[in-house]
Amino acid sequence: MLLNWTVMILYNYFNAMFVGPGYVPLGWTPEKSQDCMYLQYCKVCQSYKAPRSHHCRKCNRCVMKMDHHCPWINNCCGYQNHASFTLFLLLAPLGCIHASFIFIMTMYTQLYNRISFGWSSVKIDMSAAKRDPRPIIPFGLSAFAASLFALGLALGTTIAVGMLFIIQMKVILTNKTSIESWIEEKAKDRIQYYQTGETFIFPYDMGSKWKNFRQVFTWSGIPEGDGLDWPVRDGCHQYSLTIEQLKQKADKRVRSVRYRAIEDYSGVCCPVTKGVKTFFTTPCTEEPRIALSKGDLILATRGLKHWMYGEKILISAADGGVRERGWFPRNCVEKCQYDSEMDQPVDGEKKSK
Repeated sequence: MLLNWTVMILYNYFNAMFVGPGYVPLGWTPEKSQDCMYLQYCKVCQSYKAPRSHHCRKCNRCVMKMDHHCPWINNCCGYQNHASFTLFLLLAPLGCIHASFIFIMTMYTQLYNRISFGWSSVKIDMSAAKRDPRPIIPFGLSAFAASLFALGLALGTTIAVGMLFIIQMKVILTNKTSIESWIEEKAKDRIQYYQTGETFIFPYDMGSKWKNFRQVFTWSGIPEGDGLDWPVRDGCHQYSLTIEQLKQKADKRVRSVRYRAIEDYSGVCCPVTKGVKTFFTTPCTEEPRIALSKGDLILATRGLKHWMYGEKILISAADGGVRERGWFPRNCVEKCQYDSEMDQPVDGEKKSK
């Protein structure tokens, strides 16, 4: 049984790793040229981003139905490997539960045969069994320590990977990815902030958990569709989500704030010279940091108490040119005094009087 668990776990693991999520073809454009106005353009891939696709900085490609980039498989979880990745998250805890049961029963039976109960003490002799002089497998102190360590790993894997499986099942049963769940939350915040009276309906939820489940898991193992066109619910169309993304992108530009660097920053993850609080509150994210030189202009879009995220406007580029994005310490920059349209507070920052 343990061999069966191992084979199934490794099969789905390597499937998720080597099959990959599926990428939007380089130079891809929609069949109808007028549909380009509903899509974002990727300068790296030189193509439009198909619905539900996002550009991954690690893979350096636009990924179909991207959920996230997983460092454990060194690949993205997306359209083609979502089922294999989720099965791996299910089978790994099940195999670890089976292994934990074996470890617990082994230690119990072996220790039971080596414990001597006295009137005032309890002694454990790991050299030989008291009741069974011929143990099938030698079980000494080193074997006990190894079994206890393996039990801890199995239980830890069961809890950690099991929680990831629950998260993945939630997004699958609603036919959303983790990124799309975040986009939906931002859509609600945008509508509430501007009081537009809109109602955002997620277009890819089929209204049935079974139908959503069948979008990922099929008998053939090949997900439905081609990764570019998707079935949508009544009242929505193929570009409902991409239109919302364009609105959020425009809103992001309006609410961004320009800052100027007043100190140099090397771009390290945990800078020692920028203060103790900055060092210990570095953002726990895979998003990059950007190096700053005194005088650089940065367009900040969001911020924490001691860190900010934004785009560095290159001096050699014209407006709208190439920009570097990432986190940087808040105490390395100061706010530029521009007109009232650009002088808006960053998310989470109170407007100064």
